[in-house]
Amino acid sequence: QVQLVETGGGSVPAGGSLRLSCAASGGTFSSYAMGWFRQGPGKERAFVASISGSGITTRYADSVKGRFTISRDNAKNTAYLQMKSLKPEDTAVYYCNSPPSYPLLGPWGQGTQVTVSS
Repeated sequence: QVQLVETGGGSVPAGGSLRLSCAASGGTFSSYAMGWFRQGPGKERAFVASISGSGITTRYADSVKGRFTISRDNAKNTAYLQMKSLKPEDTAVYYCNSPPSYPLLGPWGQGTQVTVSS
């Protein structure tokens, strides 16, 4: 079973940037697609971005297109989410796992908190 650990969150002002990391252990990292999700206060967990195992194909939620970039380093078993031009509505706990419609890679991790102040 794959274990997932998200790091890199923090508190930033609107317009700021953060880079989140998702470290995976167990399994063959390069063989599976990865996704980022977020859960804001009082909201359900929502899809943010996904990337194929090779890193060639990416997909984004409309709300983050042009501001967030997903990437991966298969040699380090790590996926990243570069977030720029952050908005208060991006405030949420961010999680990684398999993309929507895929079987879960493993249990959901603790996530990493991102707080954007206006």
